[in-house]
Amino acid sequence: MSRPDLILMPVSVLAKFIGSFLSYLPPGIVLSILSAFIVDRTFLTAYRHEFRGTLTMIAFTFSAGKWVGSESWEVAWFAHFLGVIAADKLSGGPHVNPAVSVSMWSLGKCTYTEMYVRIAGQMGGGLVAFPLYSFLSQKLGLNALGGPEFSLDDDDAASSIAAAAMSEYFATLLLCFLIYLVNWELNFGTYHYWIKQSLTAISIRYLIVIFPTAGPSMNPMLGTAWAVFNSSTTGFPQNFEHYYVYWISSILGALTASFVYAVYSGDSFFGSKLPFGPIATIPIGGGPATPSAPSKKSD
Repeated sequence: MSRPDLILMPVSVLAKFIGSFLSYLPPGIVLSILSAFIVDRTFLTAYRHEFRGTLTMIAFTFSAGKWVGSESWEVAWFAHFLGVIAADKLSGGPHVNPAVSVSMWSLGKCTYTEMYVRIAGQMGGGLVAFPLYSFLSQKLGLNALGGPEFSLDDDDAASSIAAAAMSEYFATLLLCFLIYLVNWELNFGTYHYWIKQSLTAISIRYLIVIFPTAGPSMNPMLGTAWAVFNSSTTGFPQNFEHYYVYWISSILGALTASFVYAVYSGDSFFGSKLPFGPIATIPIGGGPATPSAPSKKSD
């Protein structure tokens, strides 16, 4: 073997190893991880909270009715209730939802860069969670977890897409109103965290029941992470309808809620004070319970 061949052989072996390794990684995970280190790692902690929070949220809430309570809706509901609270508490109160992060940015609760890093962490956690828990389900003999999706009517696809989009829009709109209310307007005193998280858990479950058309997701990350895992091909969804339903509609719902809240509270909206409002002069419950961005959510 010639000397050039001796030099090129380990390079070729290394390249094949790296290629094989990357083929096992979820698409987009490398970009997600790299995003954690921008601006000299300023938002690395936020990234970790979102990544870990998403892994925990999916495990604790999607397992309800699958791993726990598969034969009893009462047990499934209670497991979901506990899962929402535990996921938030154990993960340090992340957003775990790109639509919520966009809402927080529009209201000035975080910068654009922090929003981007948080969304990168959410997507990274979601892209890892579904294949990881699928593997665990197979190994432990548990029911496989599902995810949000919607079906198209062959005779009227446009109506199916519109119905799914409206469902995600209004579900996310109401979710954000809930977040503002329990985090910024109501104050439950000593037991504030436990009461507001309990109300959040109950309300999220209720939204799941009354907005079933697109899953529901109420969370762009969940819709896309599940679609990537559940697809017969490797990669992100290629159809515009997916992004219209799970991203555009959800984010528009969140921004509508942000705008209404800015009118109510007098907060800025995308850095500008609105020419009307505020409506509120005395916050509900005696004042904001938390002065910073809320902890959550969606499931």
